[in-house]
Amino acid sequence: MKIARVIGSSISTIKDPKVKNTKLLICQETDPSGENYIGKPYVATDLVDAGTGDLVLTCHGSAARQTHLTKDTPVDAVIMAVIDHLELDKQIVFRK
Repeated sequence: MKIARVIGSSISTIKDPKVKNTKLLICQETDPSGENYIGKPYVATDLVDAGTGDLVLTCHGSAARQTHLTKDTPVDAVIMAVIDHLELDKQIVFRK
């Protein structure tokens, strides 16, 4: 799993039937505070109604295809949780 910030959305009217009716959001991995971006942006299938600006948990690769909504679908990343707060070493580093 990765901590990421939703930085945008993608509209696709023509896509594989197995991913029809899914929301595709653009994410970028961050540090736990959600302030510093790491790596390149990527597209993830949204399973939890996240939105632009949300800090989320994403799952990648074959693990992304283990949910009831993504089983046997051509996805490589899914948003599986919207983060309310993160605690590291007994300190809150992010709060929604």
